[in-house]
Amino acid sequence: MTNEFAAADARTGAGAHPLVYIRKVAVADLPDDVREQAVGLKELYAIAGETGEQLALVRDRKLAFMVARQNDFTPVSVH
Repeated sequence: MTNEFAAADARTGAGAHPLVYIRKVAVADLPDDVREQAVGLKELYAIAGETGEQLALVRDRKLAFMVARQNDFTPVSVH
Protein backbone atom coordinates (compact mmCIF):
# COMPACT_ATOMS: atom_id res chain seq x y z
CA MET A 1 0.00 0.00 0.00
CA THR A 2 2.67 2.53 0.96
CA ASN A 3 4.61 2.03 -2.28
CA GLU A 4 1.50 2.58 -4.40
CA PHE A 5 0.73 5.81 -2.53
CA ALA A 6 4.33 7.00 -2.95
CA ALA A 7 4.30 6.15 -6.66
CA ALA A 8 1.04 8.02 -7.21
CA ASP A 9 2.39 11.05 -5.33
CA ALA A 10 5.59 11.03 -7.40
CA ARG A 11 3.56 11.11 -10.63
CA THR A 12 1.73 14.28 -9.56
CA GLY A 13 4.81 16.31 -8.67
CA ALA A 14 6.30 17.67 -5.50
CA GLY A 15 4.02 19.56 -3.12
CA ALA A 16 0.80 18.46 -4.83
CA HIS A 17 -1.98 16.75 -2.93
CA PRO A 18 -3.72 14.62 -5.54
CA LEU A 19 -7.27 13.48 -5.06
CA VAL A 20 -8.24 10.00 -4.02
CA TYR A 21 -11.78 8.71 -3.99
CA ILE A 22 -13.34 6.93 -1.03
CA ARG A 23 -16.25 4.61 -1.70
CA LYS A 24 -18.08 1.80 0.02
CA VAL A 25 -17.53 -1.65 -1.48
CA ALA A 26 -19.59 -4.76 -0.74
CA VAL A 27 -17.36 -7.59 0.47
CA ALA A 28 -19.48 -9.99 -1.59
CA ASP A 29 -18.30 -8.20 -4.76
CA LEU A 30 -14.60 -8.68 -3.99
CA PRO A 31 -12.31 -11.54 -5.09
CA ASP A 32 -12.31 -14.72 -2.97
CA ASP A 33 -8.91 -14.07 -1.38
CA VAL A 34 -10.02 -10.64 -0.17
CA ARG A 35 -13.36 -11.97 1.12
CA GLU A 36 -11.47 -14.55 3.18
CA GLN A 37 -9.60 -11.74 4.93
CA ALA A 38 -12.78 -9.75 5.60
CA VAL A 39 -14.47 -12.37 7.76
CA GLY A 40 -17.54 -10.95 9.47
CA LEU A 41 -17.62 -7.74 7.44
CA LYS A 42 -20.29 -6.89 4.87
CA GLU A 43 -18.56 -3.83 3.47
CA LEU A 44 -15.16 -2.20 3.21
CA TYR A 45 -14.03 1.20 1.97
CA ALA A 46 -11.88 1.51 -1.12
CA ILE A 47 -9.33 4.24 -1.64
CA ALA A 48 -8.92 4.79 -5.38
CA GLY A 49 -6.65 7.04 -7.41
CA GLU A 50 -7.81 9.62 -9.92
CA THR A 51 -7.77 7.09 -12.75
CA GLY A 52 -9.79 4.57 -10.72
CA GLU A 53 -6.97 2.23 -9.67
CA GLN A 54 -7.63 0.78 -6.24
CA LEU A 55 -4.87 1.74 -3.81
CA ALA A 56 -6.22 0.26 -0.59
CA LEU A 57 -9.16 -1.36 1.16
CA VAL A 58 -9.87 -0.47 4.78
CA ARG A 59 -12.41 -1.38 7.44
CA ASP A 60 -14.31 1.93 7.74
CA ARG A 61 -14.81 5.36 6.18
CA LYS A 62 -13.03 7.29 8.93
CA LEU A 63 -9.94 5.10 8.54
CA ALA A 64 -10.01 5.56 4.75
CA PHE A 65 -9.87 9.34 5.15
CA MET A 66 -7.09 9.08 7.74
CA VAL A 67 -4.97 6.79 5.55
CA ALA A 68 -5.42 9.08 2.54
CA ARG A 69 -4.40 12.20 4.47
CA GLN A 70 -1.42 10.45 6.11
CA ASN A 71 -0.19 9.70 2.60
CA ASP A 72 -0.60 13.32 1.42
CA PHE A 73 -3.75 12.78 -0.60
CA THR A 74 -6.96 14.79 -0.57
CA PRO A 75 -9.83 12.33 0.01
CA VAL A 76 -13.23 12.82 -1.62
CA SER A 77 -16.35 10.73 -1.00
CA VAL A 78 -17.90 8.92 -3.95
CA HIS A 79 -21.50 7.76 -3.73
